[in-house]
Amino acid sequence: MLFRPLAPGLPAVSIVGFGGLPLSIAGRPDPATARATLHASFDAGVNLVDTANVYCLDHRDIGHNEWLIAEALREWPGSQGRESILVATKGGFARPRGGWERNGRPSHLRRACEQSLRALGVEQIALYQLHAPDPAVPFEESVGALAELRRQGKIRWVGLSNVTVSQIRAAEAIVPVATVQNRLNPFHREALNAVVGYCRERNIGFLAHSPVGGGRLSKKLPTHPVLQRLAARYDASPHAVVIAWVLAQGPTVFAIPGARTSEHARDAASAADLKLTAEEQQEIDEAEFDRRETRRRSTVNGQR
Repeated sequence: MLFRPLAPGLPAVSIVGFGGLPLSIAGRPDPATARATLHASFDAGVNLVDTANVYCLDHRDIGHNEWLIAEALREWPGSQGRESILVATKGGFARPRGGWERNGRPSHLRRACEQSLRALGVEQIALYQLHAPDPAVPFEESVGALAELRRQGKIRWVGLSNVTVSQIRAAEAIVPVATVQNRLNPFHREALNAVVGYCRERNIGFLAHSPVGGGRLSKKLPTHPVLQRLAARYDASPHAVVIAWVLAQGPTVFAIPGARTSEHARDAASAADLKLTAEEQQEIDEAEFDRRETRRRSTVNGQR
């Protein structure tokens, strides 16, 4: 596993992290399997975990993923224990009756942060991210709420998610921005147009969520001819090849794939040691990745 600082002044973390979402939404594994999956990831060297208070089934289940991660850390027999793992969480969504609704009101963010502190069992959250801008709330008000939480000592570093370059700039005028978490995979490359480059210029850690596509898209990877060929060349899975491609997009890029099993967690972590050549990266750059079959669905993964 390779490590580098998440941003200037932040700890060095694994370039492949763990995204907790699949462990807590529909189709989630039983708690024992979920904790074993997290332990497998930690044992593989992963020390960056991304979660959110709304990684759950609905409004009655808020904090499920955070609680699960906290429990897994308490049980993990790793040599350094939970202190070696950086847990990043997010606020800014609500789950009424299982739906996904943005809520960037300062009052909501303050409540969400308090809930996350309790669920994680900590006095300070290492990295707290605005889950997504809320069109109904001035962006500066949402960011200002995180800045105030930082001043109060409830969070150490501030991150953003699902944002544009102009929104990053606006946030930087209010509070130091440590990380930006946007979607990036071969099916969805919109972040490459500007956000990844801006993060590189500003030394902001870019956390690539949904790096293998998420949902139905990830199931299409094993049949992709370019990925099949590269996977055979490296004796790796097509998913690991895609994660390696994501990591190759810039020196401040980290990938946070999710997993529901220990096998998949170990496979994702293995991508940190897979180095594609420039020619191989170009093969993936130029390949077509068809996402048409998912257009009928709401883009839930695009909002994580």
